[in-house]
Amino acid sequence: MSKKSVVILGSGNAALCAGIAALEAGANTTILEKAHAAEAGGNSRYTAGAMRFAYSSRDEILALLRDPSDSRLQDTEFGAYPKEKFTADMLHFNEGRSLSDLQHRLIDKSYETMVWLTTHNIRFDPIYSRQTFEKNGKYVFWGGLTLESKGEGVGLIDAEMQEFDRLGGHIRYQADCRALLVENGAVVGVQFETPAGSEALGCDSVVLACGGFEASTELRRRMLGERWARAMVRGTPHNTGAGLTMAQKAGAQLFGKLDGCHAVPMDRHMPNYGNQAIPFIERKNYRKICYFLGVMLNADGRRFVDEGQNFRNYTYAQFGRAILEQPGSFAWQVFDQKVASLLYDEYRFRFASSVEAGTLEELVHLLDGVDGASALKTMQEFNEAVDETLAFDPSSLDGRRTQGLAIDKTNWANRLDTPPFRAYPVICGITFTYAGVKIDLSAAVLDQSGAPIPGLYACGEMVGGIFFDGYPGGSGLTSGAVFGRLAGQSAAER
Repeated sequence: MSKKSVVILGSGNAALCAGIAALEAGANTTILEKAHAAEAGGNSRYTAGAMRFAYSSRDEILALLRDPSDSRLQDTEFGAYPKEKFTADMLHFNEGRSLSDLQHRLIDKSYETMVWLTTHNIRFDPIYSRQTFEKNGKYVFWGGLTLESKGEGVGLIDAEMQEFDRLGGHIRYQADCRALLVENGAVVGVQFETPAGSEALGCDSVVLACGGFEASTELRRRMLGERWARAMVRGTPHNTGAGLTMAQKAGAQLFGKLDGCHAVPMDRHMPNYGNQAIPFIERKNYRKICYFLGVMLNADGRRFVDEGQNFRNYTYAQFGRAILEQPGSFAWQVFDQKVASLLYDEYRFRFASSVEAGTLEELVHLLDGVDGASALKTMQEFNEAVDETLAFDPSSLDGRRTQGLAIDKTNWANRLDTPPFRAYPVICGITFTYAGVKIDLSAAVLDQSGAPIPGLYACGEMVGGIFFDGYPGGSGLTSGAVFGRLAGQSAAER
């Protein structure tokens, strides 16, 4: 009996997990990637490589580690992140909806999928640099996010690519897919363009893993709204919605939060697509997500969010949108010397934009585009409103807050009173879009009537209905892995 043939569109984490799973199931598997080899990996290459998953014990963490002999482990408190907590975190962003079957599948299969990845030579490291604070001589993890792939997003893609190759997978670059081939209602192949011309490739199943539409200004305008034309793109320039267009032409049902997206604060002077003139491993440093340690000011010199609403893992995917909605669609993040040592490496990055001054009065004159008098008044009123009754503790929701402001800061409120003062200009950076196709629990793409389209599967950012009003940090890569694995298995077994 001949082997099944599977074609996967895209080469990010979801696509590669689909490819590994299809090969594991015995299918001949080909990946078609629009980009050159140097730009492959989709948005996954631009990530920090962190993956959120449910776990109940320290031993479950140790089983996933690349280096279980790390001397820091004996002084590390991983805590636990049970399925119930993951469920509550997802519900927080669900806009009042109950969790869907797909969301439950993401949670239930999250740890199992991490273990599966380790069986394919992909191991993980504790995120000491961004997810812990030292407390009483211990490294204390917070926010339910503990592990990242070695080498972050670049390392994850490289490791998955090596495994895909080791198992016998084939990848073609500069293969720009334009249409799904359909016969008698079933998807039987794909038509694509190459530098040499147009080609068609037949197969038993196609897996769509080619991302959302965040890199298309036209689609951002149409789906998200006019102001989103001003957003900068943090990731790959190749996610222009081609997968969604092809799927809809084949009868797929568009689904999920149609005007939703993941958007974070990032350096105002970053060019589109994460500055391709610098290495992938450095591009992530354009994020600016330590706002919880200071204040954010808009062009009117006013605060516009509660920077201490929650751990940044639960707010950074929404605060980019909040910045976009401000006058001029930018803001400044302001910190004093007390928290300088707690700022992530992205604030000390060699390309980071910033200004510094010895007093707040001097600083406000350096905040380009900001009403300086209003900004000074805002920070002075903030300082007066800080209640110092409770101790500052960045490893917990410490309740150290302001009292009586129009927008109070509800955790980690410190007076801005220790020079030098440093400020960073930020804008909205869009990462990925939430709209996608509707799938069932086998990852089969559903048509307008809710029936599976034979031979068509989807995973990663192509899937709608996983995220709505944001997401707990690290869930995106986990979703890609969980549904990528599922899509690859289903496509190979069809």
